[in-house]
Amino acid sequence: MQASKLGRSVIVIERHEQVGGGCTHWGTIPSKSLRHAIHGLMEARQHPLCRQALPTFQPDVAALLQAAGSVIASQVELRQGFYERNRVEILRGQARFLDPHHVEVVGPDDTLTRVRGTHFVIATGSRPYRPPGVNFEHPAIFDADTILRLRRTPGTLLIYGAGVVGCEYASMFRGLNIKVNLVNTRARLLEFLDDEISDALSYHLRDSGVLIRHDEEVDRVEEVSERAVIMHLKSGKQIKCDALLWANGRTGNTSGLGLETLGLEADVRGNVSVDEHYRTAQPHIYAVGDVVGPPALASVAYDQGRFAARHIVDPSDTHRLARFIPTGIYTSPEISSVGQTERELTAAHVPYEVGRSPFKSLACAQITGQTVGMLKLLFHRETLAVLGIHCFGYQAAEIVHIGQAIIAQEGPANTLDYFIDTTFNYPTMAEGYRVAALNGKNRLR
Repeated sequence: MQASKLGRSVIVIERHEQVGGGCTHWGTIPSKSLRHAIHGLMEARQHPLCRQALPTFQPDVAALLQAAGSVIASQVELRQGFYERNRVEILRGQARFLDPHHVEVVGPDDTLTRVRGTHFVIATGSRPYRPPGVNFEHPAIFDADTILRLRRTPGTLLIYGAGVVGCEYASMFRGLNIKVNLVNTRARLLEFLDDEISDALSYHLRDSGVLIRHDEEVDRVEEVSERAVIMHLKSGKQIKCDALLWANGRTGNTSGLGLETLGLEADVRGNVSVDEHYRTAQPHIYAVGDVVGPPALASVAYDQGRFAARHIVDPSDTHRLARFIPTGIYTSPEISSVGQTERELTAAHVPYEVGRSPFKSLACAQITGQTVGMLKLLFHRETLAVLGIHCFGYQAAEIVHIGQAIIAQEGPANTLDYFIDTTFNYPTMAEGYRVAALNGKNRLR
């Protein structure tokens, strides 16, 4: 869209039958739609008027997933309209570089089309990592792309890999009263988070009934029947389950692109190396999104694409990603953060203080019944500059953006006093900022 608006002639080569990519069809949109449906069911179960009627109601996963279909269709229609209004041609098929300025596209009917371009942007995304030795054709073994094709509700689910995807699905499926085993290859959940937030997630997953096993590594997966497998861990443990979700890493979609003809080479995870302008070693070929590796967020990919297009049109363009990029994790409760953690500030010998606002003390949380969680502000003891914002609980991914706007400011505009002196609507979750700021400032006295 950006390149077209800047006057360039653009063609998009898409191998899927519809536009939208993995985010729309088998990643973010369907998984978050499923989460929303489950969250609504959990809220209903907790409501005083529904407690007696709903505890025995067990919805079918496939039925819940149908709700995602309408959202996907709306997203596809929206994006298709973007292409049409901006006069961007879409060519269906699988593309492969023939040389630095030509690609060959194999269409759905095996027709071959050769396309010449002055510049190229590789935006092929990523897919779940599939290790050798695990049979993903087995009807009880899934990855993050195929788990949403479940046609039966498993009694027990084993999730191997406790990253963002693993934790989100553990939370979702436990919300359906499915027994969940979460196997973590590391010592704690989501180590990049602030320790207090990571601990809170671990506590609430366990409190909901998720069994978490840390520092474990798979040895092999045994296929017992069409509906059961056993995972053998190197520690000697054996875990039998009705469904296995392999959620341990992702791989960039670079195989078959013909990068070798350009002198380009993907790393072991299929990712392409780029410079600060998203140029590969071939300066007229750019790469953006998951295919360039971390942070691998849809929000970041949008900006990377826009900035790459601007640089193609004007090589002197200096637009960069925002310094403070928020993280949103859609577990139940939700998690979002931006800025530095306590661990990072301690290691850097920064004199900081903490301000907290427990959600249970907010009127809005009491009204909605969403009292689990907190908002946590980290700030410099001397300058009062806001250094980090960490939120755990209801609407965390929305709440964090208020703090993001302040932490990105320079000088006096980025201080704890902004939250103290600002009048927030009441009752709202946003007023947690004022509560946390006052709590933190009181610690300085």
